[in-house]
Amino acid sequence: MKINTEHIRESVREFSFSEPPESFPVLAELAAKGDCCFKGAVQVVIKAIREFDHYRVQGNVTVPVQLICSRCLSGFDYLISSDFVIFFSEGSVAKEDEDEVELGELDLVSSVFSGTEIDLMPEISEQIILDIPIKPLCSETCRGLCPSCGSDLNKATCDCVIEPKQSKFSILKNFKVS
Repeated sequence: MKINTEHIRESVREFSFSEPPESFPVLAELAAKGDCCFKGAVQVVIKAIREFDHYRVQGNVTVPVQLICSRCLSGFDYLISSDFVIFFSEGSVAKEDEDEVELGELDLVSSVFSGTEIDLMPEISEQIILDIPIKPLCSETCRGLCPSCGSDLNKATCDCVIEPKQSKFSILKNFKVS
């Protein structure tokens, strides 16, 4: 997924790509670990324009995935859809001798390229990974699993009696300061 910069020197150019998730090394690693299962191609629609000394690439990436609910452990379908803006500058990555470097807001959405092509694969992978929920839920009302018998409380009810655990601080419940 590369853009030739010679085509966008004069005007805004629109591009659309459709790539299998396996062509992105980071996404293939996620699928191999079982963190998510990609159910379709990665769809990317972007606009690229040259502005002063950099190129601005803005667009949207979508990909259908199947995730595992963190409460009930059921698989569910989820559509990753992320809008992004990235600024690309020509040059090479400069290594700083300093231990700590403060990044500004523009540094967080900037990238560097060399030659006449901008490779979008790393940035597209990053956008997809950032949109995967840390604790995926099949629904906001998911009741999860019973802590005693393990049955899915969304599908059935169980007769387990769950006694609240005594807190170590429960002795302080009746404590009064005089």
